Amino acid sequence: MYLAFEKINSKTRYFIRESYPQADHFLSRDLIDLGADPGSYIVYPGGNSFYIDQIIEDRLADMGAQVDPDELEDMFWPFVQSEIRRILEPFRSREKRHQASRQKKRPDDKKDTRLHIFDKRRVHYLRFGQMDQREIGRLPLKFFRILNNKSRDEIEQTFINMETRLSPREYKAYVYVVFDLQQFFYESYAKNTPQSLSTDKVDAHFIEQVCRLNTEQPFWAGMKTGDRLHRYLVRYVIMYFDHDFASGSFMEDYIRQFINSHRDHRAPYKTGASTLRKASAAFGERQEMIMKMSRKEFTRLYRLKAQQLHPDKGGDNNTFINLTNAYHALLETKK
Repeated sequence: MYLAFEKINSKTRYFIRESYPQADHFLSRDLIDLGADPGSYIVYPGGNSFYIDQIIEDRLADMGAQVDPDELEDMFWPFVQSEIRRILEPFRSREKRHQASRQKKRPDDKKDTRLHIFDKRRVHYLRFGQMDQREIGRLPLKFFRILNNKSRDEIEQTFINMETRLSPREYKAYVYVVFDLQQFFYESYAKNTPQSLSTDKVDAHFIEQVCRLNTEQPFWAGMKTGDRLHRYLVRYVIMYFDHDFASGSFMEDYIRQFINSHRDHRAPYKTGASTLRKASAAFGERQEMIMKMSRKEFTRLYRLKAQQLHPDKGGDNNTFINLTNAYHALLETKK
């Protein structure tokens, strides 16, 4: 069993569902519609204790579902009053560790090995946070055990929960990796610095990959598909187009490393009027235009120029360094 949610008429509704095998894949079915507030089924008898209303277990039993009290508590745990969660969390964590230590070590799962590469990329990134996934083929099957014997719906609900660990600054890089967009580029920096690639080309390949996955019937086995983009893919479109690549984690680190390896010690870059003049020359824009640009517009201009002037594309080292110095000097003045 697992807890799932859907947006229905702009409102979130929660369901207890289960996956079950049929032919060569798994399907899912609703067991209980919990409505908009699963917390209404939590009973507080006093102190810091709570329990799940007996009506839930009774209804599950009527549906022929196997009821595990610990599993049921885990599903409702996010909806327990925050103060009680804060007090009980250390005890729950300790009990989980004890349960894990008492369990016998399971052999590597040899079943359900037809895992989709898109799912494997997501697991890899969410576990390691790495853009380079060349080692993914060497990972043991037990690493992907979280995907085994689940319906497509349960897998997607699992990933939705796992993706809450991501910070917004990781969203676009995450989508870039899991849709394997670097495969379309031959540049040496395509794996780790997608900011340096042509934005239009990356966007086009992303849309192409999303549409391809949307029509891949084996991937959606057991789920209804239609002419529109599947609701489980919409979140990736939002992650990609509503966010930028994190400049601090990839682009700027790479550029700073490049600069440090190609220059001797020089005086700190001056700010003020001289900086504006140098920035105007480096960016090829009038000073007035640069001053009027927002932080986002200025960053977009810098990325465009950086792609054109990067030494890997035949640009001059000193010109690229001057461009980057001017960018960092003026960026702090823009809010």
